[in-house]
Amino acid sequence: MQKTLFKISKMDCPSEEQMIRMKLADLQIIRNLDFDIPNRQLTVYHTNSHVEILQRLDSLNFDSTYIESITADYLPIPADTSVQERRLLWQVLAINFFFFILELSTGFIAGSMGLIGDSLDMLADSLVYGLALYAVGGTLARKKSIAKAAGYLQFLLAVLGLLEVIRRFTGQEANPAFRLMIFVSILALAGNGLCLYLLQKSKSAEVHMQASMIFTSNDIMVNLGVILAGALVYLTDSNYPDLLVGLLVFILVALGAGKILNLAK
Repeated sequence: MQKTLFKISKMDCPSEEQMIRMKLADLQIIRNLDFDIPNRQLTVYHTNSHVEILQRLDSLNFDSTYIESITADYLPIPADTSVQERRLLWQVLAINFFFFILELSTGFIAGSMGLIGDSLDMLADSLVYGLALYAVGGTLARKKSIAKAAGYLQFLLAVLGLLEVIRRFTGQEANPAFRLMIFVSILALAGNGLCLYLLQKSKSAEVHMQASMIFTSNDIMVNLGVILAGALVYLTDSNYPDLLVGLLVFILVALGAGKILNLAK
């Protein structure tokens, strides 16, 4: 048996771990996966060559690099934590979906494209966690069909958001309610922090949720971007900062849709 180490430079969020797990789920040569998100590394215990594993990882466009393979003397046997993992996935799914609803509704109330875009980013994570739950014990065909539907839905919402941002750039729109933007984004920031804490705490008894991981997470950066946009709306008396953040977030959501669609290939 081989023990192969991969560097995955763009694996900075637990939802990306779920995408990798789903992508590799049907490879019969894999015996165990060990994720180290803070250091962006994946250790795979497997038989035969690592080439097919690397090809699957490359298809996700997470900037995956083969590091080394060594002979494994034994296979770590993880404890049966399926019940615990399901409970954890339901928790983070509920948190993300709650903030999707909250940010979407308050985004329309506040007239903020940044908040609406951030809500779709929350929805994207909800879709990934939902796919992970739905795929457990399911067939590969079912997993791929659900991933395809979720990816197309997310991409459609991103395109609609981009069109609305363009319309607002060319029209005369009132400035968004910056106080509501900032307040809700701070709540969403706390929600993302809680998700990261729960997911990292589950890895072992030693919680190693590093600050570098938190602040490089796309979700955290989006939250901070909306907060900054709210402050700039107040300082500049213009809706442009909100529209620019909304534009960037919708692009990120569209790229995320592409990653989910890769699961269906």
